[in-house]
Amino acid sequence: MKYELAIADKTYSSWSLRGWLLFETFGIPVSCQSARMYQPEFHQMLEDFKPARLVPAMKFDDVVVYDTLAMAETLAEQNPEKKMWPVDPAARASARSVTAEMHASFTALRGACTMNLRRHYPDFSATEDVLTDVARMVELWEHCRENFGHSGPWLFGEYSIADVFFAPAASRFATYNLPRSDTANAYIAAHLGDPAFRRWRAMGIAQDYIQPGYDLDFPEGPWPGPAPLPARPVTSGPSENSNCPYSGKPVEDYLELDGRIFGFCNPFCRDKTAADPQAWDGFMKIYQK
Repeated sequence: MKYELAIADKTYSSWSLRGWLLFETFGIPVSCQSARMYQPEFHQMLEDFKPARLVPAMKFDDVVVYDTLAMAETLAEQNPEKKMWPVDPAARASARSVTAEMHASFTALRGACTMNLRRHYPDFSATEDVLTDVARMVELWEHCRENFGHSGPWLFGEYSIADVFFAPAASRFATYNLPRSDTANAYIAAHLGDPAFRRWRAMGIAQDYIQPGYDLDFPEGPWPGPAPLPARPVTSGPSENSNCPYSGKPVEDYLELDGRIFGFCNPFCRDKTAADPQAWDGFMKIYQK
């Protein structure tokens, strides 16, 4: 099956993050199209994904699926070997329940705490409606972890569609410093440290799209996820590698890390690596030689 996926800004589009994780974390190959939100090219991109009006949307064999829950069920049906839902029937039923609730609820949290993977506001003060949503979400996480999560760090032990759907919510807890239990805190940390999530966030930093209205006038703290290695772009080589660790093309752009110079085929490859070097296996193979 050949899949195409339409997504938007990686820093701000929580729905796009869900759609991308459905492919990335389960190892399903996909070709991505991306356009910046609120720009003419966004609507131009979706011309290829009619009747979808929003992202994410996926396409295969001229069939378009444009709702994240519909996408998840379709991919699970078409790729049964990936075990995208828990194998155990009771866990699977619970996973579908909490996923559906995440998909349809938590409107106060969504509205007041938009996804923003560039910021951390330690002094954010949530409204009572937001705190009600937060408490309910923590309750769901604790229930899943206590009853089904003993084999791993995720809601049902192994990573599943349920975790895909809660990944943007976990990022909101990080950005807005929302109250959580120890169990919820460990679950949030699992998301922030997940290599796929780190790659998505690093690509958003490399895109460097700043959407008006998403940043708040609060003091900022450091991102609460794993601290990245201190890489920085530099203007020239020579580099230790002659070919880009991702494309294999000759290097033209460079970064420095620990006094060593590494090369990439374009500024985006360089900048996504500089944002979080350890998120990228291709880079770490040459760094750790």
